[in-house]
Amino acid sequence: MSDSSPHATSPVRPGAEPFFAPGGRVGVLLSHGFTGSPASMVPWGRRLAEAGHTVAVPRLPGHGTTWQEMNTTTWRDWYGELDTALTDLRSQCEFVAVCGLSMGGALALRLAEQRPEEVDALVLVNPAIALQRRDLKLVPLLSRVLPSMPGVGNDIKLTGQDEVAYDRMPLKAMASQLQLWRDVRENLDRVTAPLLMFRSTEDHVVDATTAGLVMKGVSSPERELVELGDSYHVATLDHDAEFIMERSAQFLADHAPVA
Repeated sequence: MSDSSPHATSPVRPGAEPFFAPGGRVGVLLSHGFTGSPASMVPWGRRLAEAGHTVAVPRLPGHGTTWQEMNTTTWRDWYGELDTALTDLRSQCEFVAVCGLSMGGALALRLAEQRPEEVDALVLVNPAIALQRRDLKLVPLLSRVLPSMPGVGNDIKLTGQDEVAYDRMPLKAMASQLQLWRDVRENLDRVTAPLLMFRSTEDHVVDATTAGLVMKGVSSPERELVELGDSYHVATLDHDAEFIMERSAQFLADHAPVA
């Protein structure tokens, strides 16, 4: 998978590289979250690849390098990377599922909204399209005078794990993410793909607002919310990672008409 980007000026951090594994006719596209990196999704991706699937874990523009570089990107850059990856997978596979963590879940939902005939299934882990925090309203204004704030990365209960995230939150990028959230919320009814969502009961980054909005807002005939009791926000690297891998693999097996 190419890791070139018009915004890339800084070296990619070790562990933040994208991942691609060719496989069978079932494709899986996995997206990491805001200020995170592919490191949060690659173990999951490797497990899916071992099952014979074609797997892509892109590095979203501005991620895995420096938070200053991320401040030069917008949600349209991040979405564009996934949109291109989906097109590539569709050219190789008969069935494609999209999986997303946190903001990656918002991007996955938007793909399902904009390309419903090409997203065959959705798996979301602690997705984010809204928060109860009132101070978010100040972000667009703050971003004009303040480059960054303390970061929210590595909210992981299991010790020794690292999603290779920034320790600062780039505010211009955050303001752009809020625009993405609004766009996704306004079009949730366009989502028709079977949906499996995991939500950590203890999450220090994303509250329960998004789960309620998604479960009520999508048009998917099949939608399931699964609670995770032993993980924080980055559940894909936490105590429940194995359960997520096994449950999502079964979900794909139940819905993919091809081997």
